[in-house]
Amino acid sequence: MGHNVYRGIDTKIFIERDDRRRHTYIIGRTGTGKTELMKNMAIQDIRAGEGLCIVDPHGDLVEDVLQYIPKERAEDVILFEPFDMDRPLGLNMLEAKDPSAKDFAVQEMIAIFMKLFPPEMIGPMFEHNMRNVMLTLMEDQQYPGTLADIPRMFTDTDFQKYKVSKVKDPIVRAFWEKEMAKTSDFHKSEMLGYLISKVGRFVENEMMRNIIGQPKSAFDFRKVMDEGKILLINLSKGKTGEVNAKLLGLIIVSKLQMAALSRADVAEENRKDFYLYVDEFQNFVTDSFATILSEARKYRLNLIMANQFISQLSQEKEGSSALDTRMKDAVFGNTGTMISFRIGVEDAEIMGKEFAPVFNEFDVINIDRFQAYVKLMIKGTASRPFNMETYPKPAGANSELALVIQNLSRLKYGRPYKEVTDEIMTRTQLGTPVKNATTGL
Repeated sequence: MGHNVYRGIDTKIFIERDDRRRHTYIIGRTGTGKTELMKNMAIQDIRAGEGLCIVDPHGDLVEDVLQYIPKERAEDVILFEPFDMDRPLGLNMLEAKDPSAKDFAVQEMIAIFMKLFPPEMIGPMFEHNMRNVMLTLMEDQQYPGTLADIPRMFTDTDFQKYKVSKVKDPIVRAFWEKEMAKTSDFHKSEMLGYLISKVGRFVENEMMRNIIGQPKSAFDFRKVMDEGKILLINLSKGKTGEVNAKLLGLIIVSKLQMAALSRADVAEENRKDFYLYVDEFQNFVTDSFATILSEARKYRLNLIMANQFISQLSQEKEGSSALDTRMKDAVFGNTGTMISFRIGVEDAEIMGKEFAPVFNEFDVINIDRFQAYVKLMIKGTASRPFNMETYPKPAGANSELALVIQNLSRLKYGRPYKEVTDEIMTRTQLGTPVKNATTGL
């Protein structure tokens, strides 16, 4: 991780596998060294043959790490770049293998919309309607539904009838056959406007439609974890768009959480460790994040989370001026290792208490670049805080090999643009009555 120099003695800092299962939180302002630390840790994991995922909202971390992937691990790389419109990778949140996974996917998707839009725009009716629409789309095994199909469930009667005919759940059927059947056209159009204002912005965007409109995800998240793949998520906001990047990041983290929880069918000692690196992580997690932090250890999903300000971990409660501190409480209550690079005055009091009595609030705002204060988990117990200097980027970057790996991933996991757009166009015909070839009726 780095090294510590004390009284002329230079000591290397390591962290053991079991202690990493208790997660790592890194805080620091822009340019202080937190990205360099994540980069060095990820490169070491890759060289050691570990499986990992990096969710990067800026793109620099993924682009740098890509240059350090050894030739023998080239086949393990899955590079997800949403702005690569020539070969889009599919990402379908509405994939689920069993009823509990369906419920989790639906609940997470509603939580994602709550995260993306102001609370006053998301009410109980939105949640009720979205839940039933998504459960309906998930019933069709032959033509699995996608987020892109949601608006169509209200605009295309034939498509709606076709999808409802596949539904076995009596409660979901009752939603369409009783509740919706009695809803006036005025209220239906009002509901449609409400739903489309949330989902439509993604469906109408061609880049997003070609990703979330594919019925089959480009890769199986459970296999990524079990087989120790290298999943690199480049969500560069400048190329993807901020809201688009948030939606995709939220879906990916949710799918990894679903994959981790599905490991209940394997004995704990046989679950392969998988490391999830998330920069600006507060943008990519929902309220179920506390569950990940408290339970992910036994499922071997080990988090390395980074952000700039503690205030980003709290948000205003709906209909109240009070702050919802669940995310902050989850991080500070469940993280084994804490690393603080230089931070602002507003965070100094909290971090000063974390590192007391060795360091105080003045220390944490006056530390040099690439220097950090650390409270390290050692054999299940938090160490006495100490200072650490991170290492510079390792030697061995290979931009030519990185380009080869990028192209290999595009060919393996991406699909040609025309193939995807044609498939989406064909799917729009689903449910349309077939005309008689002779009469044309």
